[in-house]
Amino acid sequence: MSNQHDHVDKPEPRWQAVLAFVAIAAIYLALPRNLIVGPAWLLPTLIAVLLIPTVMSHRTGKRSLNRALGITINGITTIALIGSVVLLVRALPSHKESPLALLRSGGLLWLTNVIVFALWYWRLDGGGPTLRQERKEFGSTSFLFPQMQIPHDERAQFECMRWRPRFMDYFFVSFTQSSTFGPTDAPLLARWAKIFAMIQIFISLSIVILLISRAVGVL
Repeated sequence: MSNQHDHVDKPEPRWQAVLAFVAIAAIYLALPRNLIVGPAWLLPTLIAVLLIPTVMSHRTGKRSLNRALGITINGITTIALIGSVVLLVRALPSHKESPLALLRSGGLLWLTNVIVFALWYWRLDGGGPTLRQERKEFGSTSFLFPQMQIPHDERAQFECMRWRPRFMDYFFVSFTQSSTFGPTDAPLLARWAKIFAMIQIFISLSIVILLISRAVGVL
């Protein structure tokens, strides 16, 4: 039992978050040119340029710099996502894209929306992954995960006495919110999380409504 708890308290690996940013850059390059804000190389280049010092600042213990860089790169990807969705809205009446191409573009932007907000939840909950690790507190301060609803005297047998969410937990929350247009198994506690969730759901709903309306128009 103690070994399992020791494993839980190890520093959270950051490779999943890094991979998420790489995925955003790759998805952006796969979008049609008319749905990209600025040059196609701009966002992937900014992600690469900012990601390197973000990782290095984490490894060298420069927490303030790491947090500032993390929020900056999250902000840039969010602006790029919103810009592409706006361009998708503007491109819809022109019927320049085939239904299949439009469906592909909408799916890519929907997935980007999931990844972008998963990164926001991971970055902001409890002050960020570094602070969550240092505090070693059970659960989350912004989301009510299922593990947090287990009675205190029963947590040991579920091996989650010192459980804390990691990137995949936030990714799941983001995925379900974009799929169901609302919180599912992890209700929102913090006001900032509710605001971000409303923005995420609005973007996801806009994409889905656009695709449905285009499909109806084709039929």
